[in-house]
Parts: sequence; structure tokens; C-alpha cells
Amino acid sequence: MMGNILIVDDDQEIRNLISIYLENEGLKTQKAEDALEALKLLEKSECDLIILDIMMPNMDGIQACIKIREERHLPIIMLSARSEDMDKIQGLASGADDYITKPFNPLELIARVKSQLRRYKKYNTGSDQNKNLIEIGDLSINTDTRQVHAGNKEVRLTPKEFDILELLARNKGIVLSVSKIYEAVWKEDFFKSDNTVMVHITKIREKIEEEPKRPIYIKTVWGVGYKI
Repeated sequence: MMGNILIVDDDQEIRNLISIYLENEGLKTQKAEDALEALKLLEKSECDLIILDIMMPNMDGIQACIKIREERHLPIIMLSARSEDMDKIQGLASGADDYITKPFNPLELIARVKSQLRRYKKYNTGSDQNKNLIEIGDLSINTDTRQVHAGNKEVRLTPKEFDILELLARNKGIVLSVSKIYEAVWKEDFFKSDNTVMVHITKIREKIEEEPKRPIYIKTVWGVGYKI
């Protein structure tokens, strides 16, 4: 199993405790006392998973997660003393894969780390054929033939609709802003008043969702953007 873990927490005792448990499982660890140090480490070395505390000085874990997600798709487990649902939602909406609340059982954290590493390995290895096929639930997207199937039904999308769907699918779980979607698909600057992306998302939902007004694939994250 891959296993180079970056631990980001401003509490040295917690960093060291997590590191000991992970290394006892044969995993390698790097440690950073804040998000800025973590971002510098990521520029110099690769890692397979990040354990990221939310409450930190200078830059909090939510901001750090959004920044990391701009370039990397590796698993991120958020760590926080807060347990309110809204904090969990905010953490996951920023692109985190999992969330665990302090005080935590180290064995539970280890189990979650291993689970995320297995998933990451599964979706980042395999044949070229598998890389050209994205499957999410009953939705199947072939990036070679540009064919889309929802269940047993083939869905016919326009080129731009397909590009948007592929972009969201390749960034599964990550919230992409309207401006980021527009600039990635249309290759030109986005203007705030432009509702082109929203119109295309509506059309895609009408084609791939059983109930477009209650979508299960493309989710709206209010005030932020869209994600699969």
C-alpha cells in the first residue's frame, strides 16, 4: 500500500501521536505545524494523503484544503475539535474526503487513513482502458468515444455539455466554481453576469438525472459552485 502521509496540525503532541501510530503501521510521515509550511512541503515532495487540522493560525484548514485542491486530488482527512454538522459540511464542501473530530480514537483514524489510501490506489491505477472510462453510480462516461450512459440509456450531449460533465467527473468530490468551469471549457475569461454555465448544467441534468430538480449526480454548492 502507498503510504506517505502529511500531518498538518499546530499541536506538536497531536502531530507526534498521529505519526507514531501511522509509522507503527508501516506508513511514512511528514509533519507541518501550519498550512503554510504544509504547502511548501508539497512543492518539494510528493505525498499520498493529508491529515489536515481545521483550526490553525495564519491559514485555516478550510482555506488550505481549497488551495491544495487547485492542483492535487489526493485524499484529505480533516481534523477538528469542532463537531457541529455545519463544520463538517464546510470541511467536506471544501474538497475533503473525510472528517474526524477531536478527541479521536487513533485506531479509528488509522482505519480511515487505510480506507482512503485503498480508494485512492484503486482509482489511480489500472489499464489505459479504465482510465478512459469514468463510472459514478449508474453514470458511465467514455472520454475516448465521448459517449455517456445513464443506466442503460445512452445520453446525447453537446460538445460543451460533455466537456463540463467530464471536468466535474474527473474532479469528483471537488467543488468547482462557475468561473473555473467556464474558463476550463470555453478557454476564455469569465464575466460575472454570464449564466452560460448554469444553463448548460441545467441541460445536462435534464439528460442524465431521473429527477433534474432533485439531482443525484451534479450537486449545487450554494455560493461556491458545482460538484459531482
